[in-house]
Amino acid sequence: MRPLAPSALCLLALLTAPANAESAAERLPACLACHGESGTSANPGVPSLGAMPADYVVTQLYLFRERQRVADPMNAMAEGLSDDDLRTLGDAVAKLPAPKPEPNPDPARMEAARALAAKHQCGSCHGADLAGQDQIPRVGAQREDYLLATLRAYKSGARAGYDPAMNEVAQGLSEDDITALSYYLAHR
Repeated sequence: MRPLAPSALCLLALLTAPANAESAAERLPACLACHGESGTSANPGVPSLGAMPADYVVTQLYLFRERQRVADPMNAMAEGLSDDDLRTLGDAVAKLPAPKPEPNPDPARMEAARALAAKHQCGSCHGADLAGQDQIPRVGAQREDYLLATLRAYKSGARAGYDPAMNEVAQGLSEDDITALSYYLAHR
């Protein structure tokens, strides 16, 4: 028997969650099936949520619930969650261990991207350790493929932030900058 692809496992977890799941506790296993029980996602394109600031998680879940941010699996998962459920899930995610940075980064690429991150002041919002704060996400040790897609979406306007800061910052990024920053953040 062939193993299921990670995206199929995420869909299966969502589909096998209780049909009338009303509480955050009942939905958390489906979240962790995609985003990683250890806080680190093994699924391409799916962000790692470990140690993500609770306020950021609550805000994103609210946007999914209200369909102000559209990603079909997430909109379905957040449907019907109360504000208390959003806070419960935010707190649970914040307690997950932070993902580990990608190992063995190229020193030259890291140094070049470090200057780029300083130029665009990534640390002023995301924190010096890039762990996020309040409603600003942890971007350090995030999946590189997710970072690439997210920065490209901010630049193109396909992803509107609840605050326009990232859309504005991304406008000044070239494709090479996006690639360099994504590599740097994944290895931090």
